[in-house]
Amino acid sequence: MRDGFVERQHFADAAAALWLEGELVHLEDLVLHDAHMDVRTPTHELTRAHAVLRARRQIFSRAPDWALGREGFLALTGRGGAMPAAGQKSREGEGAGASSVEADVRDDVEDDLLAEEFAEIDAVLARSSKILGGADVPARTPRSDERPDLIYDLDWNEEERLTEWQAVLTETRELPAVLRAAILLEAWSDIEVLQHAAWLGPLLVAALLRQEGLAGNHLASLHFGTKNIPRERRRARNRSDRLLAFVDAIHDAALAGLKEHDRLTMARNQMERRLRERRTSSKLPDLAELVLSSPLVSNAMIQDRLKVSKQGALNLVGELGLREMTGRGRFRAWGVL
Repeated sequence: MRDGFVERQHFADAAAALWLEGELVHLEDLVLHDAHMDVRTPTHELTRAHAVLRARRQIFSRAPDWALGREGFLALTGRGGAMPAAGQKSREGEGAGASSVEADVRDDVEDDLLAEEFAEIDAVLARSSKILGGADVPARTPRSDERPDLIYDLDWNEEERLTEWQAVLTETRELPAVLRAAILLEAWSDIEVLQHAAWLGPLLVAALLRQEGLAGNHLASLHFGTKNIPRERRRARNRSDRLLAFVDAIHDAALAGLKEHDRLTMARNQMERRLRERRTSSKLPDLAELVLSSPLVSNAMIQDRLKVSKQGALNLVGELGLREMTGRGRFRAWGVL
């Protein structure tokens, strides 16, 4: 059940990260998008959630100390080279991180395109001004490190803020792991380190808990835990109140993980009873393995993985007694009870 548990944590935390930003991403849409089986055009929020998902997989696939080391930190914050593909299982036929997973993959791509367009517009305006006014107005050529001011606040010094947060990371080295994690979460929120990747902080802190051995076999879902904490507590004026709120967020994330583990254990036991005395050629054990490895499965996913027809997939779902998750007449998806 380990891989299935880890994948569920990844998906749930990615959706919660967008929820904390005020955006709703449906879990089934994220699963289908990850499997290249979108039922509609992906929204910007969905692609951002998928960036969080890929970053989590990338961190988990590496050594526990990679994310907070120099190479990992530079890559995750978009200040290093392109990150290689993650080793975790992801889309069929593609690694989880097939392209660069920077602080925000989609935003960075959009920024580059916008920067080129702005440069062209500036050049056209400059030439027009020169022709109409007769003045020698040189075209503005942006530096390679400039970011469009329509997207970024140019007075927002991310380098300085990252250095400030790293100083907190160093100063808290001797503290107990949970207290240190809460301080780092509070500091990330208070400093507001990255303009377009606020979700990266909890991932780095989760990597720290893994590095310290407190959650050594998975990446803690701190966004999911924080989701249960009222915003008034997370944004309280008193720093002690904020720290207590983030300690509670870590606690809630741990409790949610235990509940999910118990639910998966019970579901596996129920399916094992249904699998008794089945023929060796039966596809039902393969379906049981598939549904335990993912938060939900669609008809297309079952057909693709098990090599069965549409009706055959529906028959297998009925035999295994899976729960219908979407309530839709079309594009249905199922999960464990």
